[in-house]
Amino acid sequence: MGFGDLRCAVGLKLLNDFLADKSYIEGYVPSQADVAVFEAVGTPPPPELFHALRWYNHIKSYDKQKTSLPGVKKALGKYGPADVEDATGTGGDSKDDDDIDLFGSDEEEESEEAKRLREERLAQYESKKAKKPALVAKSSILLDVKPWDDETDMGKLEECVRSIQTDGLVWGSSKLVPVGYGIKKLQIQCVVEDDKVGTDMLEEKITAFEDYVQSMDVAAFNKI
Repeated sequence: MGFGDLRCAVGLKLLNDFLADKSYIEGYVPSQADVAVFEAVGTPPPPELFHALRWYNHIKSYDKQKTSLPGVKKALGKYGPADVEDATGTGGDSKDDDDIDLFGSDEEEESEEAKRLREERLAQYESKKAKKPALVAKSSILLDVKPWDDETDMGKLEECVRSIQTDGLVWGSSKLVPVGYGIKKLQIQCVVEDDKVGTDMLEEKITAFEDYVQSMDVAAFNKI
């Protein structure tokens, strides 16, 4: 398994395809697996690789918390599609014909045999991906929206929040929760498509109603 060289177009394309139906490299929450791959990528993927770019920007938001994310970093070749050969150079000194580096540096001369093998592997991988049904990754998010004081019109505040309409966002139930001194916060549920709506976007749009909203926090985040 593996992505190969994540600083080249082939490796980034494999990463983008891998993330087409996943939010993270492993599991359902950010982990050291994401940190390892993020550091190997180094710079934001191009806009046309939107799955990889969405993932990159999301993991970048955890920059200050990355050392506390769960899991243990493994060799880069341990992550990625299982049907693509690990070409990260950790496989020992074997000189067998099967050990051709399919994703080697662009500066090295690539033999015709290596090109043929690489193209065959990529064709097989694309064929398998095409046969898989497209999965839409969704999350259920519980938001805490805090007003400025006890005189804030909470009905108007909720109306403003629900007025945010965009593709991939569905608002659910809500309630007012006391926080002290007569102040109540709005607790509201929503379901989002991960590729289209993120918590950063929700926070930006909700706090834009600055006459009513003091702040927004994510109270709960669950993959569906």
